[in-house]
Amino acid sequence: MEEIFQQLYANGALLVMWGALLFHLLIPIPHTAHPVTLWHKFAEQLAYKVNNHHNHSQSLISGGLALMLMLLPCLVLLIAMKPLVWQGPLFELALLLIALDWRNNESLAKQLITAMSNEDKARSRSLLAPYLNRDTHTLSLLGIGKAGAETIIMGYGRNVVCVLFWYGLTGGIGALMYRLTTELSRAWSPSRRQFSPFGKPAIQLVAALEIIPLRLFALFITIGKNLSTVSSGMLQQAKSWPLPGPSWLLCAVGNKLQLSLGGPALYQGQRAERAKIGGRIAPSAIHLAQIQTLLVWRIFAWVVIQSLTLGFLYQGL
Repeated sequence: MEEIFQQLYANGALLVMWGALLFHLLIPIPHTAHPVTLWHKFAEQLAYKVNNHHNHSQSLISGGLALMLMLLPCLVLLIAMKPLVWQGPLFELALLLIALDWRNNESLAKQLITAMSNEDKARSRSLLAPYLNRDTHTLSLLGIGKAGAETIIMGYGRNVVCVLFWYGLTGGIGALMYRLTTELSRAWSPSRRQFSPFGKPAIQLVAALEIIPLRLFALFITIGKNLSTVSSGMLQQAKSWPLPGPSWLLCAVGNKLQLSLGGPALYQGQRAERAKIGGRIAPSAIHLAQIQTLLVWRIFAWVVIQSLTLGFLYQGL
């Protein structure tokens, strides 16, 4: 037993991951006060200054330059700080704590479930507004259910699963850089007219970074009951969704629980046609609870498997 504890202590990466998850779940950073939220607001202000959305090519070039302007200095600063810190594991722990966002997703899900159970559309819309680029003030209960389901699914997928994946590969710096990049893609989402095509470079970078972890997690979702049906439905429907990583995850959850996702959405008053994916059941409060339960248990399995993988890798090294 003592030898096992010594091996765990020597494996700092595992201790940092477990410690960050524990601290985050016990003492979460509120969404409004989160450093990533401030980063998001700064990115929007920068875009308003440099984006020429009247010229397609200039806007695209500006988007690429703005992406590098935001990310490269941050990356250089983090790399330069790493050898200067007193304790390397504490530095990694701090970065992973900032990158993770499990509890805010959990809190959003619980509040949405309560509001939808009471058919409180105004409350539900206000809860979703900070997380969505689409118009929320006209959402019906059906629209709230779909938007809430998609937000919860992608929130867990990106802010927990992908963050842990990139931590396992590149440490705390990689995890935080991934999270910052996803916030840039949200802040500059081309779904809003003024950021098209300015935000396209950010979207393409995020799509490349998350395709492997989101697809692996989607396969986690398919495991169990109706594996063959869920897998075939996921692969067939994913072709109609624009982003390769989110397409697998959304289709996997939708087919697993037979929930209707996707469909038309309003962005700044303009109707955007999106593919309909998943099953035929309109998401309600009880279905959001089912999504929450499904994702949390699969994430626990992901953490266990990633822990074992890191343990074997470090033991081998």
